[in-house]
Amino acid sequence: MKLFWDERFSQEAYIYGEAPNVFFSELLQENVPGKLLLPGEGEGRNAVWAATIGWDVTAVDYSTSGKAKALKLAERHKILIDYQIQDLAQLKVPENTYDAVALIFVHLPVQIRRAVHQELVKSLRPGGLLIVEAFHKDQLQYNSGGPKNEEMLYTREMLQQDFEGLNTTQLTKTKTFLNEGEWHSGEAAVVRFVAKKPLLSSYPRKE
Repeated sequence: MKLFWDERFSQEAYIYGEAPNVFFSELLQENVPGKLLLPGEGEGRNAVWAATIGWDVTAVDYSTSGKAKALKLAERHKILIDYQIQDLAQLKVPENTYDAVALIFVHLPVQIRRAVHQELVKSLRPGGLLIVEAFHKDQLQYNSGGPKNEEMLYTREMLQQDFEGLNTTQLTKTKTFLNEGEWHSGEAAVVRFVAKKPLLSSYPRKE
């Protein structure tokens, strides 16, 4: 898969465009800038935009060609982002560190999905925000992008289970029209999930 994404990102054009994802950008602007983690960030469109409005951004992906394009985009906008090369299957991030984590169309194999998602829960500070937009299983009816393997598509129930321990504020399945470059274009079925890490641990205290 690394070779697949390196090849896909190697073309000059930004295949998902240079503008941020609309759902992500609208939510992020409602919050005070802090430390933001973007796993599976690819060519950097969301990371660069977030940095321009004051967020301290860490992007993670295993594609070296994606990183090169992200840093090129950041240089063009005269901002800095921290872009780390990591395979999400072995993702290790510091606990209780990030004010926000966003997964924008990051579709993981079923054998690692829950473990990665729980690692991201641990990375959030108390009160931290999680933002997810991903293709729903109904996306197989459309040709606007996303995996063709149903196991890599999501439902509301899957996300709520995977991110156990967070307080859900939004969980919807909806149809939308994507206009995100060549590879995300047209009517699509998506699931949107927004949640916050509790300020206080729900685990019983030891006396």
